[in-house]
Amino acid sequence: MKIAVDFDGTIVEHKYPQIGKEKPFAVLTLKKLMEDGHILVLNTAREGQYLEDAIKWCEERGLRFFAVNKNYPEETPDKPDYSRKLRVDLFIDDHNLGGLPDWGVIYDMIKNNRTYADITSEDYSALQPRKKSWWRRF
Repeated sequence: MKIAVDFDGTIVEHKYPQIGKEKPFAVLTLKKLMEDGHILVLNTAREGQYLEDAIKWCEERGLRFFAVNKNYPEETPDKPDYSRKLRVDLFIDDHNLGGLPDWGVIYDMIKNNRTYADITSEDYSALQPRKKSWWRRF
């Protein structure tokens, strides 16, 4: 899949224009997705030096995106197939309806082709130890 990934609030905590702390397991998960054969595109509102800072931060951690804010590295507004809208299969962004799931959940969804509804509808109560009723404690 081709996946667009936001930076602020998704890979790192919101601290714009500074770079916040890494969200737990964000870089590790993104690197694993690349190892699994997915193509990642950085999709951020950052521009200029702030964008360069974000790219550098990612590269220092071994995270190199296929493209940044475009569909492919050579895309420019003067090309006939240019589009401001990214042509990707999936967007990972903290402004998704429902917010940003944990990075482990994101990986599980992509790896196992599961939807957010699949994840949220699972009955985790079966995994929890049952409490004794008030009467059984006596």
